[in-house]
Amino acid sequence: MNYNGLLLLLPKEIKVFIGAFVIILSVGFYTGLLFVNETSEGTPAGIQENYQGNEEDENAEVMKFKKSERQMLTIVHTHILSMSFIFFLLGGLVWITKAPKKLKLFLTVEPFLSVVLTFGGIYFLWAGIHWMKFVVIFSGLLMTLTFVFSSLMVFFQLFYKSRGQA
Repeated sequence: MNYNGLLLLLPKEIKVFIGAFVIILSVGFYTGLLFVNETSEGTPAGIQENYQGNEEDENAEVMKFKKSERQMLTIVHTHILSMSFIFFLLGGLVWITKAPKKLKLFLTVEPFLSVVLTFGGIYFLWAGIHWMKFVVIFSGLLMTLTFVFSSLMVFFQLFYKSRGQA
């Protein structure tokens, strides 16, 4: 069965429901990005400091302590689980849009790889493998870009009127 473009054929009420979901999902996702920026300033050094602390820096404006193993396991566990649900649900919507199969495959599989690299990378960074901060930044950026592109693709196709529609 071919699901390509099914989103375009759904009743208006279901499209509004899906649109509301994508908007609220996006608000939650972007709020998380604001939190990341607030805690790490979006820099490699800031990311490392957020998990490993800055106790040795006597001039630090905000004192941060190295996270405990329990805190790290909680962060990694909750983020991997919640992000996998986010990308599973969004990916299901991507698969019923009208788009090339290879693009949809990339947009629906890549985020799972990025989730593992981002949050696994955070754990390894905390454990002392400092170069992982660059993996975290790259995979986090790629995960964000796929979220943005996927959610916009779904949202715009929800309300797209083809020539055959009234």
